[in-house]
Amino acid sequence: MKVADVMTPREDVVTVSLPGTRDGVLEYLQERSFSAVPVVKGEGNEERYRGLVSRDDLIDNPDEDQLAMLLREVPTTTGDTDVVEAARLMVAERARRVPVVDGDALAGIVTVTDVVRAIAEEDVDGETQVGDLASRDVNTTYVETPLPVAEREIAYANVPYAVVLDDEAEMTGILTEVDVIDVARVVEGEADVGAGVAGEDDEWMWEGIKATGNRYFPTRNVELPSERVGEFMSADPVTVTKRRTAREAAQRLLEHDIEQLPLVNGDALTGVVRDIDLLAAL
Repeated sequence: MKVADVMTPREDVVTVSLPGTRDGVLEYLQERSFSAVPVVKGEGNEERYRGLVSRDDLIDNPDEDQLAMLLREVPTTTGDTDVVEAARLMVAERARRVPVVDGDALAGIVTVTDVVRAIAEEDVDGETQVGDLASRDVNTTYVETPLPVAEREIAYANVPYAVVLDDEAEMTGILTEVDVIDVARVVEGEADVGAGVAGEDDEWMWEGIKATGNRYFPTRNVELPSERVGEFMSADPVTVTKRRTAREAAQRLLEHDIEQLPLVNGDALTGVVRDIDLLAAL
């Protein structure tokens, strides 16, 4: 199976154009719940692919507004590349999406989800048991943690989720980057949006919580609700056991439109299987 068989073709790919600003990228990321957007210059037959801008690029450059200064070169692939080879590129680069190019033109984009769908539909191998693919290092947070603090924990862990634990340290939900972005509010013209995320007498207050939006979120002026994680998490997360196959896990990810499955043994949390982990079996 070739990349052209599974990719999203150019006519269905939403892009941002040069010249542009970070605001357009942020709007795209919030509306589509994606982590990156392709950047092009020109229109029609004159359009040329120029790179990607990701959520991390916005976070790492909070004072840069110009799109041209934020985009970066990333590995690309072609439509006639084998899907398995593209999957290995994604795993090696930890890339959730790879632009598909034809010369200098953007022909489409292939994503982790596209490969997961190929696994689910038996177009590529998917017989490896997920117990062999799961990560045993699980990012967690406490159900009573204020959302801005949990967002900081996710940023430091460099994963897109946190399994939420209750008072008995049992799994009670899962919080993802998408959940956080969905409730983020852009505050125009406010220089210090983070000062009010917790009161000075709040037990969660420390110096680093202030100005939450200034470094760890993709704009300088972002405000997050200060309520507990339990208000924003997905309760009763979909799980998987170690003897399920990559194909079964892929089907479950697609059915529920999620990117990770907590790995359980009975009621015990033993790991996490992310969608990109399934690609490692190919």
